[in-house]
Amino acid sequence: MAFDAGFLSAVLAEIRASAVGGRIEKVYQPRADEIVLQMRGREGGKKLLFRCGASDPRVSFTENMRDNPAVPPSLCMLLRKHLGGAFLTDVRQEGFERVAVFEFGTRDEMGFDCKKLLIAEIMGKNSNLIFANEDGRIITALRTVDFTTSRLRQILPGMRYEMPPAQEGKSDPLTENMEGFISRLTAAPWDQSAAKFINQSYFGIAPVVAREIVFRAVGDIAADCGSIDPLRLWQVFSSVFTDVREGRFVPSAVFDGNRPAEYSFLPLTHYSAESQRTYESFAKLLDTYFGERDRAALVTDRASDLKHTVSSAISRVLRKIEAQNAELVECEQGEDFKRDADLIVANIYRLKKGDGEVRLTDYSEMNEDGTFPERTIKLDTRLSPSENAQKLYKKYNKCNTARRELTRQLELANAEADYLYTVRDALSRAETGADLAGIRLELEKGGYLKQKKGAAPAKSIKSTPLKYVTTNGYEVLCGRNNLQNEEITFKTAAKDDYWFHAKGVPGSHVLMKTDGEEPPALDMTEAAEIAAFNSTAEGNNIPVDYAFAKHIKKPAGGKPGLVIYHTNYTAYVTPDPERIAAMKVK
Repeated sequence: MAFDAGFLSAVLAEIRASAVGGRIEKVYQPRADEIVLQMRGREGGKKLLFRCGASDPRVSFTENMRDNPAVPPSLCMLLRKHLGGAFLTDVRQEGFERVAVFEFGTRDEMGFDCKKLLIAEIMGKNSNLIFANEDGRIITALRTVDFTTSRLRQILPGMRYEMPPAQEGKSDPLTENMEGFISRLTAAPWDQSAAKFINQSYFGIAPVVAREIVFRAVGDIAADCGSIDPLRLWQVFSSVFTDVREGRFVPSAVFDGNRPAEYSFLPLTHYSAESQRTYESFAKLLDTYFGERDRAALVTDRASDLKHTVSSAISRVLRKIEAQNAELVECEQGEDFKRDADLIVANIYRLKKGDGEVRLTDYSEMNEDGTFPERTIKLDTRLSPSENAQKLYKKYNKCNTARRELTRQLELANAEADYLYTVRDALSRAETGADLAGIRLELEKGGYLKQKKGAAPAKSIKSTPLKYVTTNGYEVLCGRNNLQNEEITFKTAAKDDYWFHAKGVPGSHVLMKTDGEEPPALDMTEAAEIAAFNSTAEGNNIPVDYAFAKHIKKPAGGKPGLVIYHTNYTAYVTPDPERIAAMKVK
């Protein structure tokens, strides 16, 4: 994991510099494995995040929005009782372990001064958050560990906290000296990867940091112990951890296109310079790196029923469209029925009741050789030739009627499929519980989902579109779901405001408020990029349609979010996620 002991040192240094002395105002528990402390200190309000589950564990400041459950969990209530109004007095790392201790000054039930400890263990699937007294006696923990779970170390209320067992055969890189390092390296198998040697010999070092050390030493992350210069490797190793001891850190991340791939407390020079980014703080780095993962986790946790409902509805509509297309193909036989009926009428003098099959010349078309084709027609022996012709004419009329109705039904089914794709897109981009509540309301209004008993009435759920501000100060609104799309397009928009939408794909309606002015080209481009970003479109040069809001119309009986327009322009843009995030109003 990239959140190693070195990275924890860097984050704690950032927290220590601005949060020690800060007062705890509120305590939240957005998810089962997450605690957020709302603090106020000399630099203003900050949110301190403790993520101590198996997925993406970390400790840091955060600015990302987090929705809280209506009923606070018991751990959250306990922390509110003990830490409400407390002051953060100390932040420290235990040795070079991934264990952070946060010390708070507060008062006990009798009003006497006391201290409480919040101990965060950032150790992958074994991560935990322990709340303890000043003497280390455990009050509670995010995840209790009893004898059935571990015979080596238990975490139970009333027990005294103990550090995790030391990793056998590994040393502290902060206290290593040159002789010890070179001795270990020369004793290692000559064909062993040098990066693997570092990971197996020293604790608290992420694989990406070990690779970086080897690369800085020899320019090859795959170098083995037998080919590397021990002194050169030690010099780089020592330099990196001297920086850690002295608090010199650089918040760095590596991106694969627009997708974050790695992060660390030092520049990762073994990746290309184009793929690297540095940040002003570790909080900003972690918010950027984990923002998409946290949002996806929220959708996974709280929207499984919505995803199932939308997926099932899409599958149902697609099956319906497939069946209707098959029926429409069958309706093409109607012309054959009419042709056979016309031939029977033209040759009725040659036919008699009881004929089962006749072969008649079709003079309505000619073969290439100048002859006329013959058609074999099956007849009902119980009917006269005239009655057989009437029966075929009825089949022809039935096919015509079915074709018209199927064409109409296909248009409706395709429109419903397009609508459901927009709902699926909105669901994939939901960021908060309020976003999911809006989508749930939309599905309930559309009859796709039954309203839950005890759920908030529709009027209590306020539509709150995303807001952005462009370079020159123009406000841009972006719908989070189809109900919000309709609101900003047909209620919020003035006639001279600009409306944007990614061309031909599901996406949000985007509205630029202009107050009757003509925005500069830069701001128009930024609004188009916002529309492209908030859609299913991917890649570069994404086409985005834009027009005055007065030219956007809603077709009669159309699904929520469906519009039509004819007077428009198209821009081709490549959205920059970081620039769009910077324009977003939190």
